[in-house]
Amino acid sequence: MGARVKTSCVDVPEPRYAKSGDLYIAYRVEGEGPFDVVFVPPLASSIDESDAYQPEFRDFVGQLTSFARLIQFDKRGTGSSDRVVGAPTLEERMDDVRAVMDAVGSQSAALVGVADGAAMSLLFAATFPARTFALALMRLKPRYVSTEGYPWAPTREQYEQETMEILNARIEGRMVERGRRNIARWGIEVSDDEAREGARAFRQSMPPSAFLALRRMNMEIDVRQILPLVTVPTLLMYRPHAADADETGDIPLMTYTQEQMPHAETVEASADIWHWYTGLTEPLSDFLPRAWADYQRLQAQPKRVLATVLFTDIVASTRKAVELGPRWQLLLREHNALIRRELSRHHGREIDTAGDGFFASGFDGPARAIRCGCAIRDAIRNLGLGIRVGLHTGECDLVDDKLSGLAVNIGARVAAQARQGEVLVSGTVKDLVAGSGITFEPRGMKELKGLGEWPLFAVAAAPTP
Repeated sequence: MGARVKTSCVDVPEPRYAKSGDLYIAYRVEGEGPFDVVFVPPLASSIDESDAYQPEFRDFVGQLTSFARLIQFDKRGTGSSDRVVGAPTLEERMDDVRAVMDAVGSQSAALVGVADGAAMSLLFAATFPARTFALALMRLKPRYVSTEGYPWAPTREQYEQETMEILNARIEGRMVERGRRNIARWGIEVSDDEAREGARAFRQSMPPSAFLALRRMNMEIDVRQILPLVTVPTLLMYRPHAADADETGDIPLMTYTQEQMPHAETVEASADIWHWYTGLTEPLSDFLPRAWADYQRLQAQPKRVLATVLFTDIVASTRKAVELGPRWQLLLREHNALIRRELSRHHGREIDTAGDGFFASGFDGPARAIRCGCAIRDAIRNLGLGIRVGLHTGECDLVDDKLSGLAVNIGARVAAQARQGEVLVSGTVKDLVAGSGITFEPRGMKELKGLGEWPLFAVAAAPTP
């Protein structure tokens, strides 16, 4: 368990660090239960500050560690983890969870996600179901700004205005005043000491530039299409008093979310806006052991996974083969070798090869798949060949390490719509790489044979992170 840090009221393990790419991610492990629970924290948090040492939080931790091993970490750019330039994508944040789980030898865990941490937990569970045996989500917002069919969030302008109000209050030394005024909207009174401690914890969790980048990154989060694809047991927790006190109240939003996740459980939690963990002990202590028992009993590998599929095809290959004669087979072998090299570099996996086309998947996320597609296009262009690339992210059937299903068909149809030298993606892929730096040009609604019309986007630029 490592050395321990003593404070005036608690004794907790000293943080350790896991390597995620080039970054160090701070984490702490407590308890020795039969299964693992990973806390995926909200925007502003730090395992070395504030709530981590509050008596209420220590009581909460004590309850959970009575039946589970608890893993806490600071997301990149926050708390005691390495700072980053700009805002990390959900995909990069998923890398940090896996890095911490690997560091502590956790094969599968329950993710307890809060706020933007809940959205990332949702995507993690859909992408890595073998490493997630349950989800417990508090203050889940599948999207942070309103859009057609999703009115339970502020407009982009309102969200940006609130962001700047918080930032200016911090810069001008008014966080205590603003915090007390904001919390009063919920009918909650806090002491001067609590208000000062809350402001201090917020300052320690991240610098102003990181707060601004993360808030603006949250405006791009949209995981609505992932909701029906989550197959692990899920507990949705909401605050019954929020609907009347907050324009983005939990009750209508939770109703919408549960309609998209019909197999998820919903429970009222008395957690307040000041200390999100209060009131969660009872629902978690009931749900998590149940989910673990079911996981042990089933012991079955997941049959359906969220995957990004990539298809390539040489343009006018028949004409090229006739022109080149015997030299065509040599060029084709070089084409195949280049594609396999790029798949290896981007952690992709060849699923099938038919003639001059490739079908690949296995990427850690859609952003890496897009960058792989661009690298393949550029490499093949140097051979004097024209290639088209198409990508889609969706739920796939996994049988004997092979992928099939509707998402695969969509990916192939997207590739068929691509022009020579174009990397074309579905709207689903575009939404999932928000904040990655990848830019797109709209190609409008396109008819995919047998699948109706779909919004498609061409990759304009995919800079290396």
